[in-house]
Amino acid sequence: MEANMETQAPEASVVIPCLNEAATLRACIEAAQDGIRAAGIRGEVIVSDNGSDDGSVAIAETAGARVVNCPRRGYGCALRAGFEAARGEWILMGDADLSYDFRELPKFREGIRRGSDMVMGSRLRGSIEPGAMPWLHRRVGNPVLSGVLRLLFGARISDAHCGMRAFRKDALPKLDLRTAGMELASEMVIKATTAGLKVTEIPITLHRDQRGRPPHLRTFRDGWRHLRYMLMMAPNWLFLLPGFLCGATGGAIIAALLPGPVTFGGVHFDIHTMLLGMALVLLGAYLVFTGLFVKVFTHTENLNVHSSCFVRLISRLKLEHGLAAAAVLIAVGLWGDLRFLLAWRESGFGNVDVPTGMRMAIVYTTMLVVGIELLFASFFLSMLGIDRDTYEGGRPSQEPARRLPIR
Repeated sequence: MEANMETQAPEASVVIPCLNEAATLRACIEAAQDGIRAAGIRGEVIVSDNGSDDGSVAIAETAGARVVNCPRRGYGCALRAGFEAARGEWILMGDADLSYDFRELPKFREGIRRGSDMVMGSRLRGSIEPGAMPWLHRRVGNPVLSGVLRLLFGARISDAHCGMRAFRKDALPKLDLRTAGMELASEMVIKATTAGLKVTEIPITLHRDQRGRPPHLRTFRDGWRHLRYMLMMAPNWLFLLPGFLCGATGGAIIAALLPGPVTFGGVHFDIHTMLLGMALVLLGAYLVFTGLFVKVFTHTENLNVHSSCFVRLISRLKLEHGLAAAAVLIAVGLWGDLRFLLAWRESGFGNVDVPTGMRMAIVYTTMLVVGIELLFASFFLSMLGIDRDTYEGGRPSQEPARRLPIR
């Protein structure tokens, strides 16, 4: 009977990333084992070693943990290797510095059993021991980064970067984790939210780091990596929204000044302001096209999950649609600029009729340049959406990418 119990798959796997954690690793493993026993479940403890040379591996093995070797350095890499090796139905992750108490495992088990796909620990809704978190992290870094994540992705999480969290093993394919560093914490929450997984929070206690040495975390380097990743995964905010605002503002300026100069509040707006409007329209078009490039690329390469509305829209577009729209803009722009050029020649290449000629030249030139941008953007979008497997030399992939039928 005991042999049968040992061969049964565990319900939970505790994954602990490790890089020279000899001072605290045994206590962490024992705490995890205590938590498993307190929960009354079968469980395992996995130490994902990231190249330790201080005896951590031997300590983990003698303490009863299963050691997984992860040669590629990085917090995210170590965790992903541990997740891959886990045999449990759900996984609890936490650091090896005794800042998280693995004896709180039963609380995470209850969250999973109530139907959550991911249960996040919240230090901010729980308690933080004096000296356990620097003031800058507690009052600035973590609230700001968590707030940005909530704004950009709609995640209802108070502490998005807590290192103790549990999730169902069968959710891993939907998360499709890729990052190598500390930003894995953001990636997990972002992808869980955009994939529609049920994410809940429970209060936990953050304890003081017991290692007696500086942590692996670097405040500004790792904070920037989190912010950079969030912005890269939010092209609507980084590119499309600013692009539409620039384009709309520039278009409004041009339309307002097309009939003639305007004086407002003692300030005179004329041709020079129309040129500013032209620049804003061109900048807006560039940002919008770049945002579309990013959205198509991150979708086809399984780097992000986008709304079904976007997928349906872009799937129905063909290269020819973009080329047709570009052709119209280019044709109208060339026609208008040609008329302006002929009128200028008739005047002996002298002064231009500013009230009509120059204003219309700005409009037509804007249309011409946007049309040319659209022409090349359409080709590039089509290339990004190509199914590489239909072309010779296409690189094989272990998992088929989500190709869009852009033709």
